[in-house]
Amino acid sequence: MTPPPIDTDYLRDTLMDLLLTPSPSGRTGAVMQLIGEHIAALGLPMSVTRRGLLRTTLPGDRSDVGRAVVVHADTIGCMVKRLKDNGRLEVVPVGTHSARFAEGAHVTIFLDDLDRRYTGTVLPLMASGHTYGDEVDTQGVGWPLVEIRVDEPVTSAADLVALGIQVGDFVALDAAPQLTPAGYVKSRHLDDKAGVAALLAAVKAVRAAGRSLPVDAHLLVTVGEEIGMGATHGLDDTVAELVAVDNAVIAPGQRSSAFAANIAMMDSTGPFDYHLTRRLIRLAEEHGIPVRRDIFNHYRSDAAPAIESGLECRAALVGFGVDASHGHERTHLDGLVRVAELLAVYLTSELTFRQFDLTAEGSLEDFPSVSVQPAEPEPLLPPRERNG
Repeated sequence: MTPPPIDTDYLRDTLMDLLLTPSPSGRTGAVMQLIGEHIAALGLPMSVTRRGLLRTTLPGDRSDVGRAVVVHADTIGCMVKRLKDNGRLEVVPVGTHSARFAEGAHVTIFLDDLDRRYTGTVLPLMASGHTYGDEVDTQGVGWPLVEIRVDEPVTSAADLVALGIQVGDFVALDAAPQLTPAGYVKSRHLDDKAGVAALLAAVKAVRAAGRSLPVDAHLLVTVGEEIGMGATHGLDDTVAELVAVDNAVIAPGQRSSAFAANIAMMDSTGPFDYHLTRRLIRLAEEHGIPVRRDIFNHYRSDAAPAIESGLECRAALVGFGVDASHGHERTHLDGLVRVAELLAVYLTSELTFRQFDLTAEGSLEDFPSVSVQPAEPEPLLPPRERNG
């Protein structure tokens, strides 16, 4: 069986639109409006929580039990900490990332006045080899050792105040996306805008193919994953399975690939659900989708806050391979298509344990053990025949 065909042009164009819309954690309104437009174009209703999470549902044959796929629209960024006497800005990171990879970045500085913004560049304090010589190579790395040069005629803190710049203003690292002839996408913030694009492409494929869903599929777009507050709400106890979509780390010692769908077996919070991860791997293998298994040591995703907030469900992570994550990132369109294919197949498949997972709890004798991993589970009983 083959997955429903993915519209690669749609995936690529959607990704580029998302990358060109800045969205550091805490300032995600513009990108959520854009995502909402895409969801509306797919013919789906949606709602937004007080904190800005967006939720839509693909209706299935049953709504008393369902699954969720979660992506995040927020990215790493910076915030103005101090207006310096030399007319430059001291910043602190929003989200976890090193100043090493911010050096040289072009940035956009957002003011409280929504109609005003400025551009700039992140520079080390010793930015001129003609002035500092070899000291340029020996200075340390850290946020106190970089500053933002604002592209305006400013030489003092008073000049910055006159521009309207204040402590607490958001600074976005410009994505600067590029698509190479070989199909690579180079850009900041592929984490997790590539995941959003892949999910939207999967939903488009499912709807275009007219494939039915056995259960409701809730799609959740979060806005605080990079600061540890992703999928903290927006889902209820009818959700039996949750799949987060995020970057998979390409680096020495890792197995993830930019040309495959990658399944995380464990991250810094611990192992993912035994049965659901293996169900995803089996679905990929059955549908001819290249798949890799990997473990991420310094990593957490939207799955962690969902479980920590009390959501009683199985959780797994599907990743698109990213080289130099939270830095000068690169992935490949082929891998994004593979992730979209796996998501499309997953959305149209049955729950891993369709009988036991009807409710948040059941009897011990019915609880699936590690030796029970159904290749094709029994059909769901209709709601009236369900018993605890």
